[in-house]
Amino acid sequence: MRAFPAVALSLVVGAAVCSPGLAQTPPPGAPAQPAAPVAPSAAPIPPPTVLLPPSASDTAPASDEAPAKPKEPPKPVRRTAAILQALDKTTAETLRFEAPVGQPIRYKDLIFVVHACEDTAPELGHPGAAAHMEIQSSPRPIPGRVTPPTRQLFRGWMFANAPGLHPFEHPVYDAWLIGCRGTAAAAAPTP
Repeated sequence: MRAFPAVALSLVVGAAVCSPGLAQTPPPGAPAQPAAPVAPSAAPIPPPTVLLPPSASDTAPASDEAPAKPKEPPKPVRRTAAILQALDKTTAETLRFEAPVGQPIRYKDLIFVVHACEDTAPELGHPGAAAHMEIQSSPRPIPGRVTPPTRQLFRGWMFANAPGLHPFEHPVYDAWLIGCRGTAAAAAPTP
């Protein structure tokens, strides 16, 4: 058992003595040797060269013309009503209805208030509708029971082309925007 520590000690000492990159320390009790002076290099070392990819201004020919501005997309058109579809998940009943801007519309226990309905111009090739609305839960009063207070369930924009972007989430009902209808409304500030 005593041979194992001696072998390990000799391996450690041998590694320290044989490694040229490690600084060697003199054994205890030996006189210290002076350090060898470092000779200065004959030429200064230049900084590293950084290669950058060529920019567009380096490769493009010079011209007197200003670059063309990108064409702005047409502004959306305000409509007077939103077409919504609602689903009662318990009975699988669906209803498609029109909700005029600014007027509350009831579907079972839900109240829909559309604040704005905008339709993109057909010049874009993929017309889409967006409506800013508020959906509240307001159960109908039942005689002999206390009516729960009205709660806001959803407030924001719904998009006909992307119904999953800002979905209305409810355990019993589902609702989404189908489109906008009506003549262009007078320009009003967006809420």
